[in-house]
Amino acid sequence: MDKILIKGGRPLLGAVEISGAKNAALPALAATLLTEDPIVLHNVPCVRDIQTTGQMLRDLGCETDFRTLESTHSCKVLARNVTSCEAPYELVKTMRASVLVLGPLLARFGRARVSLPGGCAIGARPIDLHIKAFEKLGADITIEHGYVEARADRLKGTEIFFDRITVTGTENLMMAAVLAEGDTVLNNAAREPEVSDLANLLCSMGATIRGAGSSTIHIQGAARLHGAQHTIIPDRIETGTFLAAGAITGGDVEIRSCRADHLLAVIEKLEEAGVVVERATPSVLRVSAPHGLKARDVITAEHPGFATDMQAQYMALMTQAEGTSIVTETIFENRFMHASEMVRMGANIKIEGNRAIVFGKTQLTGAKVIASDLRASASLVLAGLVAHGETFIGRVYHLDRGYERIEEKLKGLGADIERVR
Repeated sequence: MDKILIKGGRPLLGAVEISGAKNAALPALAATLLTEDPIVLHNVPCVRDIQTTGQMLRDLGCETDFRTLESTHSCKVLARNVTSCEAPYELVKTMRASVLVLGPLLARFGRARVSLPGGCAIGARPIDLHIKAFEKLGADITIEHGYVEARADRLKGTEIFFDRITVTGTENLMMAAVLAEGDTVLNNAAREPEVSDLANLLCSMGATIRGAGSSTIHIQGAARLHGAQHTIIPDRIETGTFLAAGAITGGDVEIRSCRADHLLAVIEKLEEAGVVVERATPSVLRVSAPHGLKARDVITAEHPGFATDMQAQYMALMTQAEGTSIVTETIFENRFMHASEMVRMGANIKIEGNRAIVFGKTQLTGAKVIASDLRASASLVLAGLVAHGETFIGRVYHLDRGYERIEEKLKGLGADIERVR
């Protein structure tokens, strides 16, 4: 099993290109099931979750062309001859986004059987909100043997209020509603950029959607959708990760092909902590920390707040900040597993419920550590970049789920990092 070996202590210098957003590409791939016409997606990241989704679409009977994904970051899906409406556990057990095919399959074919989602071990990810909303659209839902089974002659538009903000729930219901009879209103909807990106794709396929990016989304159902081409937005979490990497190493990094407006809360918090983030253009940022880092508290929140997917990376940054900071996690209840690994590297972190108290600045030293989830693995990479000595990070398949060639990108910035067995 692959590991990442890092010899820390080098400042990162140079420029890096940001890949397309995995969390926008996954629902976009699910949306290809809504039409019998071809869908071509551009700026798709070549990461494990995308390949897994491609295999799932092929198992459903879709024709896919991922042959040039690694070089062109484009792929084509044709869901004209779907032969199955079942997404099995064996294929999707490592990826919670599998549940996103439920809405498109149910809306277009009137039935779906989808394994309950797996994915990172960062806490419960119940889909009760999805199920409740699908039932309001007229679907008959049962859960048996680890599968969600849904049936409906045709979904009927209605007004839905989500008890809690849910990104995948918003995306799933938005995809179902575009083929429902009548109008649907989603209240307390997620406002993440990935939701807006999906809405843009659906509109280019012929859907009528208003309000995406706000807490109330209006969808006018259509009889059918058509083919389209769509470019996926840049990955805001990869952008934030490289901002943190440049800052924690005392480097000077230019981050290209990004969207600063998609992570304003992260940028603001980094600037409070002493990081200098220059906005050269709307798609180019330059990061440095010439005067060191200062401890600042952070509380995760749904967009437009501080993203939970940046919490682990921020914690790594705070180990190198002067003073004491409190990191409060409000989205997932089990997302501090990286803290114990950082402690093994010399960090001084105390966990109290959903708060992590980070006492800085501490000298980190290289150690053998294990990644527990996707963003935890990124935080351990950041810690390894600044630690003295060698850091071995195990279970890097978590890293491969969401970061495209991260070790190559870091090496291009001067990091001493390699993949080993």
